[in-house]
Amino acid sequence: MWVEEFGEVLDMFKGSWPLTWLFLVPVLIMISPVQAAHEFSAYRMQQFDLHGTQFGCRNALVNMEARPINTPVLTRRCIITRLADLTAIGYREMMEQSAGGLLILLPKDLSTLPQDVLKHWLELEPQMMEQETTMPVYFAHEDEKLLAILEEINKAGSSDQAGTAAEALLSAVYGNGFQMVVSGPQAKAIKDAPIISLQGKLTGKGVEDQLPTIAIVAHYDTFGIAPHLSFGADSNGSGVAALLELSRLLSKLYTNSRTHAKFNFLFLLSGGGKYGYQGTKRWIEDSLESTGTESTLLSDVSFVLCLDSIGASNDLFLHVSKPPKEGSTSHQIYKELETVSNSLYPSVNFSMIHKKINLADDLLAWEHERFSMRRLPAASLSHLKIHRDEYRTSILDDRSRVDVDVLARNVKIIAEALGRHIYGISKNSLDKQPEIFVDGMGVNRDFLASWVNYLSTNPRPAQLMVSKDQPVLSTLEQTLSKHLMKEVKMLSIKADKREPEFVFYDGLKFTMYAYNVKPAVFDLFLAAGIAGYLGLVYLAVMHFSTFMAFVKRFSVPSTKHKES
Repeated sequence: MWVEEFGEVLDMFKGSWPLTWLFLVPVLIMISPVQAAHEFSAYRMQQFDLHGTQFGCRNALVNMEARPINTPVLTRRCIITRLADLTAIGYREMMEQSAGGLLILLPKDLSTLPQDVLKHWLELEPQMMEQETTMPVYFAHEDEKLLAILEEINKAGSSDQAGTAAEALLSAVYGNGFQMVVSGPQAKAIKDAPIISLQGKLTGKGVEDQLPTIAIVAHYDTFGIAPHLSFGADSNGSGVAALLELSRLLSKLYTNSRTHAKFNFLFLLSGGGKYGYQGTKRWIEDSLESTGTESTLLSDVSFVLCLDSIGASNDLFLHVSKPPKEGSTSHQIYKELETVSNSLYPSVNFSMIHKKINLADDLLAWEHERFSMRRLPAASLSHLKIHRDEYRTSILDDRSRVDVDVLARNVKIIAEALGRHIYGISKNSLDKQPEIFVDGMGVNRDFLASWVNYLSTNPRPAQLMVSKDQPVLSTLEQTLSKHLMKEVKMLSIKADKREPEFVFYDGLKFTMYAYNVKPAVFDLFLAAGIAGYLGLVYLAVMHFSTFMAFVKRFSVPSTKHKES
């Protein structure tokens, strides 16, 4: 019996559009699919303290409505923009209006950006780092979903520029919005964060304490506006790769008694290079103030050669704080570098640049200045003419910045110059004296390429290198130990507890969620619609006979009733 009644009710729905509308719409709303949140990795802007001055963004959490960069109202909004669309004026307005957050979308390959965009970002990146901000700033790699979200919020953002209030209201109702969320603990200072350096040595033939020492130094850490995106391929991945190759070449000479020179070699892969060469500073202090062989080696060092950004260009500069005296070891090695580069590679423009140390600067220009301040003869070799080159502290310093052939050529120049000096053949020209590092003793291009590739895919900012078990540090230590007959030490320093020179913070990588939401005005319209619907249902129940009579007027009689 109930089957027949159900059939009659069904016939009534088929023939009555008011009744169908009354019950079908809520069902469709209930079964409509809900879009899940899109989650992706987001990399936070730098946050650190240096000599009591705070840098970077001081906040990490975000729970704001997403808006495009051209929206007039920025307060308590999370702004999403592509790198090419961000300007210094726009960034300043966000800070002035207390924007709730900023998400900058980066292409997966930064080298594909147009040259004008690259140039603009190189100018904007240091400006953003110079000023402290409470606005969380994040970076993420573009993908199809994020670009679709950006397109959606650009459409929704058009309501802010609508010509009339009605247009703005309708646009807000029909628009699709997103809520950007980064949850978790707030970023905090890393307690007793160390700066780790690696030291190795090759002992010359004879009594170690009585032999002259040459030190080869390169800092391994990188810097950029987002630590997890700072790969530093040229600065200073090229310097690290060059130091490892020099240690390999020299160790081959020193394992043979016939080519074992009467010179000691010290190798230092220093940490904290981008923070005023803190690792080098403390290494020098500890070495000179301690007793033992290490103290003797460094105090009697005849020359320190620092390598920084040597993987590009036909220029090669030897930066010094004080011109070396003629006849000194520094002057001799300078002349050897000049002779080798001019003889073997005439296309290389090699010269010396003299720059006094600016003690008023918190950050020294070059690593050799740490040694020069302690009256140790030192110089920095680089293809960069000035230390303020923007690429040295930019996330744009990626693999495309290093030419392995150029790097191999520069390592060859350094190795030949050092070899001629330690074997006392400085006065002979290359025409009379054959090259030292050739054939089986030649520079290994594949070794350099593998290291540049490895370093260019591993971010190495100091705040990510605070563990001795960190994979990059472990790999560097193993490689040096292999070349230097296990004469390698891992050194760790910490900031002063009372007046810390540096403070690092955690919370540099988060998972960000983009929830598909409707604006608040849509909720008002939905509430009004639900209230109206419930009102209609209430009236239909209270006046059921009238309601049924009204429905039957629009109902089509069923075939069954007609036949009867």
